[in-house]
Amino acid sequence: MNTLVIYTYPNHKSLNYAFLQKVIEGSKENPNIKELQVLDLYEEGFSPLLMFNEHKRRRDMYCDPELEKYKRQITWADKIVFVYPIWWGRPPAMLMGYIDRLFSANFAYRDKKGLLPEGLLKGKSVVCVSTMKGPANYLLFWLNNAHKILMKRALFSFVGIKRVKFFEFGNMENKNGKQTKKLEKIYRYFKEVNY
Repeated sequence: MNTLVIYTYPNHKSLNYAFLQKVIEGSKENPNIKELQVLDLYEEGFSPLLMFNEHKRRRDMYCDPELEKYKRQITWADKIVFVYPIWWGRPPAMLMGYIDRLFSANFAYRDKKGLLPEGLLKGKSVVCVSTMKGPANYLLFWLNNAHKILMKRALFSFVGIKRVKFFEFGNMENKNGKQTKKLEKIYRYFKEVNY
C-alpha cells in the first residue's frame, strides 16, 4: 500500500506536527505500507490560489503543468492521509486551495450524463486526522457534522473515494486534553491499518 500524507499546518513545533510524526512512525512500522511520501504544503510553498484568465481556464486545470507533481502523488497513492487543524469548522484555506486545484475535472472526476459525475479516484482510501481547540462534539452538535459532510460527501464521494476514516480530536489547547493518549491512538492505527 502506497501512502501519501498531506500535512497542513505552518508550525513544526505544534501538536499537529506531533500527530504527523505519529502517522509517519506508525506507517514505517506497518508491513502493509510499502512506501510513504509526505507533502508539507507550507514547507513546499504550495500556492492555494486559483488563477483564471483568457490563457488559464478552469476546465483546463487537469493539464496545468504546475500541478503535475501533485497529480502524480495522488495517482500513486492507495491511501491519502490529511493532517490539519479545524479552523472555523472547516480545514484551513491552504488545504482547501490544494483540493480546489488538484481535485479537478478530468483528473479526479469526469462529467457524464445524470446527476453525479464519474469519480476517477476509485479504490483509494482516505484518513483525516484533525485537531481543534473546541470540544470534540462541537462539530457534531453545533455544526451538524459539517466537517465530515464537506470532506466525505461533497469531496471524497464525489471523486469516487468511499473508504474515509476521521479522527477529530477536540480540546487540544486544554491542559487535560489527553494529547498523549490521542497521539498514541494515531500511532497504533497507522501501525496496524491494512487498507
